Amino acid sequence: MQARNPGLIALVLAMALGAGSVQSAVTEQAQQRRDARDVRQDTRQGSRDTKQACRAANQKSNASCRHDKRETKQQGRQTARDIKY
Repeated sequence: MQARNPGLIALVLAMALGAGSVQSAVTEQAQQRRDARDVRQDTRQGSRDTKQACRAANQKSNASCRHDKRETKQQGRQTARDIKY
C-alpha cells in the first residue's frame, strides 16, 4: 500500500471546492449579461415604437422624434448597465 500525503489530499479538496464557487460566479455573470442583453433588445423595439408613435401623431418635428428615441435607448442602456454591473 502507498502512504497518502495528507497535504496533497487537502490541496486537491481545496481546488475542487474552489472550482465550484468560481463556476457559480461565472454562471451568475453570464445570466446578468443575458438579462442586460434582453433589456437592450427590448429597449430597441421600444424606442422604434416611440419614434413611430411620435411620427404618426405628427405632433413634433422629426428631430424631436429622434431625440425621444435616443433618450429611450439611453435609458435602456443605463438599465442594462445597472443589471450587468
